[in-house]
Amino acid sequence: MSTEIVKMENIEKHFGNVIALAGVSFNVRSAECHCLLGDNGAGKSTFIKTMAGVHQPTRGRMFIGGTETVFDSPREAMNAGIATVYQDLAMIPLMSVTRNFFMGREPAKGKGVFKRYDTKFAAETTMREMRKMGINLREPDQAVGTLSGGERQTVAIARAVFFGAKVLILDEPTSALGVRQTANVLKTVDSVRRQGIGVVLITHNVRHALAVGDRFTVLNRGKTLGTAKRGEITPEELQDLMAGGQEMASLADSLGGTV
Repeated sequence: MSTEIVKMENIEKHFGNVIALAGVSFNVRSAECHCLLGDNGAGKSTFIKTMAGVHQPTRGRMFIGGTETVFDSPREAMNAGIATVYQDLAMIPLMSVTRNFFMGREPAKGKGVFKRYDTKFAAETTMREMRKMGINLREPDQAVGTLSGGERQTVAIARAVFFGAKVLILDEPTSALGVRQTANVLKTVDSVRRQGIGVVLITHNVRHALAVGDRFTVLNRGKTLGTAKRGEITPEELQDLMAGGQEMASLADSLGGTV
């Protein structure tokens, strides 16, 4: 049975006179993929950055495991088990997969002046964790730049899972990917969910959301238009909500047809 990990209540975020979020409510449960959909400018990126500790909400409350929480930094969010994989993936192409996997959390052995990077542990761990995600690397020293876009996404996801993510936020993970790479990333998302981790999938692609999503929340101009469970909404209805719903219908009426 899934349990609620994160709950966001009436989140508002203002940047001066600009209102990016105008009262968004959202929650994440274990072993589920909750898709956050919306067109460009809907507020998706601002919302996930608020959840991940990059921004503090102007108003609203956030609960982690039922306890009200305020993050002062992304590091605090990471320590609470909220990991975010952004579109740029935060990787260095010329560095090896292993170095990228442990970037900022390098394993060490020895003590004092004899303390050094544990090459063997890092290499074995990286190869093992990537195999769990269905990626067989040629060698641990393989440069990240030689991997496909989908494989790089998998490295970032595997890294987050290994370091104890309870909630994994994926920001448009399938954008700019081919069909096969997209399928591999969605398969990885499903694998992560089956491990009991809550996944927040940010996307504007309805087909990708419906392929792995358990629940779907649509944002429009910084507001929540609604949340539906799998089977409660059709692809056409979801697409219509993303496009503005009533606004599109009104425009169609004014033009004497459909839009």
